[in-house]
Amino acid sequence: MDRLSSFIDRSTPDLLGRLKRLVGFPTVNPPGRDYEAITGYLTRELARVGLSAKRHPIPRAMLKRALPAEQHGFPRYNVIGKLRVPGAKKTVHFNAHYDVVPVSGTWRHGSPFSGAVEKGLIYGRGTADMKGSIASLLTALDAIRQTRVKPLMNVEVSFTADEETDSVLGSEWVVDHGPVKPDYAIVMEGAEGDQVCCGHNGTLWMEVTVHGRAAHGSTPEEGVNALEKMAALVRELEKYKKVIAKRKFVTPDGTTMRPTINVGGTFSSGEGGKINTVPAKAVFSIDRRVLAVEDHKEAERDLRAFLAAAARRIPGCRITVTKVSENFSCFTKPSHPFFKAVARSVGAVRNRPTSFRVSTGFNDVHFFAHHLKIPSLGYGPGGDDIHAVDEKARVGDLVSAAKIYANLLTTFAG
Repeated sequence: MDRLSSFIDRSTPDLLGRLKRLVGFPTVNPPGRDYEAITGYLTRELARVGLSAKRHPIPRAMLKRALPAEQHGFPRYNVIGKLRVPGAKKTVHFNAHYDVVPVSGTWRHGSPFSGAVEKGLIYGRGTADMKGSIASLLTALDAIRQTRVKPLMNVEVSFTADEETDSVLGSEWVVDHGPVKPDYAIVMEGAEGDQVCCGHNGTLWMEVTVHGRAAHGSTPEEGVNALEKMAALVRELEKYKKVIAKRKFVTPDGTTMRPTINVGGTFSSGEGGKINTVPAKAVFSIDRRVLAVEDHKEAERDLRAFLAAAARRIPGCRITVTKVSENFSCFTKPSHPFFKAVARSVGAVRNRPTSFRVSTGFNDVHFFAHHLKIPSLGYGPGGDDIHAVDEKARVGDLVSAAKIYANLLTTFAG
């Protein structure tokens, strides 16, 4: 491992150069920009570090079914790379998404896609979520190739689209349709530092439409004000928050997790809204986080039932509830030898005890855990200000992640 570690230290400028190049592709989703350009680069980089690599376009018919019409002109691609090791009996799969959320605000270094390095930090959209992981893995694979230290497992890699929306055309496509057959999976986010992710919350995203009746603003009594009814309904949801907060899940590191809802991440009025018009429609979103030990279908039924009952308690409140999307939670007790091996690699590189956590956010671990039914976890370099202005990653953590991936591949045979 000394040879690998030393090589990775010397390759820090190359790691940062890769990440700067990746951040320079503004792969904002929605709508899904620059996917063709970045996947071309990633395919070439995987080949350069010794893997056979292929870019897989999503069939247009599938794309049209999955995406709204305004995104049909933005093709989707997933990149899959493979390294076959003579004598290896097991295969580990590394996964990362290359899309990023939209940007706003004023950034420290001007462009949100600068990849500027300052005082041990690299800035730009995607540095932490999660192009930094891609750069770390490529550096680890390059170190193994150039030092000629033999991995003990076969390697699969997928760089995927659309995690920032619902992963249907990304990781879900890979596990359901891609030419992959792993025994273990590492999604390179969900935990960082001295923690390894052994599960994550799920999401249930709902949209509630409150139906009113328009009228002139000077005679509001002739209409039904959808905004007022929406406000009353949102107040009712405070009771629901208290109900679900009684449920809990204690994670392996001793953290107590409880279900949450976030109301009004998006909200809007209907067409024809005007200051002197009684609003005929009001729409708001609900983000229900589902614990790893909860049942998704039951959580949805429960929320729909509460909303229906609350609307009946409010005079003149008529609603329609639509499910926007969901991402399933997952949890695996970290007792499998693969989990222990990853924890050992993290501890060996960072020289500190390692613990297992369950992420409050969702990631793509559940596709590998549920669809392929293999031991699956999350670990990456992470960063700060994810989805915010001045997103950044720590150079030291990027280097450590590369060493951890290399250590795992050369010390664990499965």
